[in-house]
Amino acid sequence: MTEPIEHPELERFRRRLADEESAYARALAQLDSVAAYPLPEETGPGVRELLDGLNELCAAVPEPPGRGVRGVLAGEVTKALRPVLERQARFNESLVRLLNARLEHTARHHARLRELAEALVHYAQRVEPMVDARDDVRVARAPSQAGQVIEAFGSRLDRMGRTLEGLLALRDRIEVVSEEVRALRSSLDAKTPAPETARAATRAANDSGYTAFENCFRGSREEIRARQQVDVELFRAQAPVVDLGCGRGEFLELLAAAGVEAFGVESNANAVRECRDKGLHVVHGDLVGSLRERRAGSLGGVYASQVVEHLPPVALGALLAEAHRTLRSGGLLVLETPNPASVLSFHGTFIRDPTHERPLHPETLRFLAAAAGFSDARIETRNPVPEHGRLRSLPGSVLPPPAVRLLNENVELLNALLFAPLDYALIARR
Repeated sequence: MTEPIEHPELERFRRRLADEESAYARALAQLDSVAAYPLPEETGPGVRELLDGLNELCAAVPEPPGRGVRGVLAGEVTKALRPVLERQARFNESLVRLLNARLEHTARHHARLRELAEALVHYAQRVEPMVDARDDVRVARAPSQAGQVIEAFGSRLDRMGRTLEGLLALRDRIEVVSEEVRALRSSLDAKTPAPETARAATRAANDSGYTAFENCFRGSREEIRARQQVDVELFRAQAPVVDLGCGRGEFLELLAAAGVEAFGVESNANAVRECRDKGLHVVHGDLVGSLRERRAGSLGGVYASQVVEHLPPVALGALLAEAHRTLRSGGLLVLETPNPASVLSFHGTFIRDPTHERPLHPETLRFLAAAAGFSDARIETRNPVPEHGRLRSLPGSVLPPPAVRLLNENVELLNALLFAPLDYALIARR
């Protein structure tokens, strides 16, 4: 197993702590050596014995005996030397008294030093457990303090989350109201509108809510145009083209820019008004009904993006049949829809829209197209999930090769199930 990577600051703090503990240990050792240092009278020569001998030698010299010639001579010498001897005796006495006083003073000083050293050692011994206890308390308190910080931060995040939810709800409401106002303003041009104008205004106001929903969740107009650009080349030689459920008209704009004749059919009155404001040819009505009004073989292409999932089975079957009837030989049918084979697409896209009727598995839609008479029907996946949003494979050096191989095979299976492309398109020829 690989060793965990230490943070540089933590490693630096660990080295400093080790240095401080080493310095503290050296200080304790020095104090112990001071306390154990022997005093001079304990290790030096016999100072007390020498002083006692000196005191004995300092005693007064006895008078020599006075008998005989030798005694008389000694007495005379003693008398002659007495002043010198007495002076030497006084000097010796003063020196011995001074040494006695000095030794006594030094002994008291050494005793005080010994008491000081013992007090320092005792204090150090008291400080060490106190420091350890303080560190233990600090370590014990650290998790609770961190927990308090995390709890306070979590509470702040909760408040921010509630505020964000409120702002998102307000944004959605503003989007709906702005679309409704735009629809009413466009429809009610006259001061006293005619009944048909009033009904159109009402329909536009009612449909504006879904337009706002698409603005929030389907993507911006620029994003939709970028995604649909790939289909322009498919229809470049297929005019005229009908865009069923054209919505805001992004694909019609792309076809117009490419010089391809096209028109749209849309049941949302607000979207029809927006397309017409752009100068696009859009019919307001039912998708299947508009195809039934066309003569057979009059179209070169039928296109529907994010539409068929809104249709019940009967309407879907009728749309495929009418598309096959109205397309000329070699005509092209392209139907793009969310991919329910992707769990992410189903839970993140399909069930979000309340107007979705039912998901359509790619194989199901291809079978229905073939049953309606289309040949060369194929499925093309689109809008893949970015790599950073998918499960990642394990590197080969983490585990034994057989385990890595097995785990990575399972990762691929999960990616295929959970994170398959979000959309797919049925592309079929008449």
